[in-house]
Amino acid sequence: MKAISLFSGAGGMDVGFRDAGFQVIAANELDKHACVTFRANHPNTALFEGDIDELRAEFSKFKGIDVVFGGPPCQGFSVAGKMDPDDPRSKLIFSFCSVIEQIKPKGFVMENVKSLGSLAKFEKVRNTLVSRFQKAGYTVTVHILNAKEFGVPQSRERVFFIGVKNEYQPIFSAHFQKYRKQAPTLRDILIPLGKPGTENNNHVCNAKVTLAAKPVLRKSPYAGMLFNGQGRPLNPDGWASTLPASMGGNRTPIIDNNHLYEGRASWVEEYHRHLMAGGKSQGMHDAPSYLRRLTINEAALLQSFPSDYVFCGPSSKIYSQIGNAVPCGLAYAVAKSIRSSISGKIRINYIGTEKGHNFELAIA
Repeated sequence: MKAISLFSGAGGMDVGFRDAGFQVIAANELDKHACVTFRANHPNTALFEGDIDELRAEFSKFKGIDVVFGGPPCQGFSVAGKMDPDDPRSKLIFSFCSVIEQIKPKGFVMENVKSLGSLAKFEKVRNTLVSRFQKAGYTVTVHILNAKEFGVPQSRERVFFIGVKNEYQPIFSAHFQKYRKQAPTLRDILIPLGKPGTENNNHVCNAKVTLAAKPVLRKSPYAGMLFNGQGRPLNPDGWASTLPASMGGNRTPIIDNNHLYEGRASWVEEYHRHLMAGGKSQGMHDAPSYLRRLTINEAALLQSFPSDYVFCGPSSKIYSQIGNAVPCGLAYAVAKSIRSSISGKIRINYIGTEKGHNFELAIA
């Protein structure tokens, strides 16, 4: 099956669709560093570099496209930003829609931050977007999926607008059940990689770890703000929190080497207990030396990129490429689901209700 990738970034979503059996024949990306990374890993895909609104005519040359997928920039809808639907980047979801109207693939997948699919503030935007897709001849379902439920060692919720032409069966949430699986822990992923500075884990982050003078406490030691910056500590025996595109400095998550590699008690948990019991915060520079930032190699694996994936550009740009990506493992589950629909491998009989539709889902 043939696919086109939009807002491709470093190509994380492309890996998932490729592994699900799609041939990604064309892609589009604006960021120059992400383009170099994409070309290094997807040499057989025609990459159109630049503004998507200026390149739409290029995509009309491709015929017989089965699926168009992509994740338009999300800053205008992100709770980490100003959540401004009038942010120029917010309009790019409609640029995606314009490509769908122009190419008319059998189906499409558009990914974005959870808030676009869940907050009342963006209900008008959602309704306008879905209405345009419906007028173009698609049945659209909206899904909020968490990467950790699909084998990715990261708690990362994202919304997926999935549309198929009206003659195909739509994708309901029950269909994803087949692809759900337990995610490994950080310990499972990071220990085989090797310690920072070793051959397979040599792209380290040198940003110092300093303690907050006025820590913000939460019930969990891995929430709140014990450190300066927005880089939260990670629990080796759990999953990572959402990796941000702003990694590379003091927003890069923190790892306790002694806890991870030597099985010692967590310094973060002990310090958190001390503070919760009313103890005083330590000095800014009193963080132990064995606390350090997540490396590029580790961040890539926590986004489920293949271990041999090549990233290009300065370290800050590579962190951004990784943080902006759709986890490959999550993209794979979504890709397999839409492939089943347009291949005629989903059969809906009856029973059950989802957003007004009665159905019983059976996978052939």
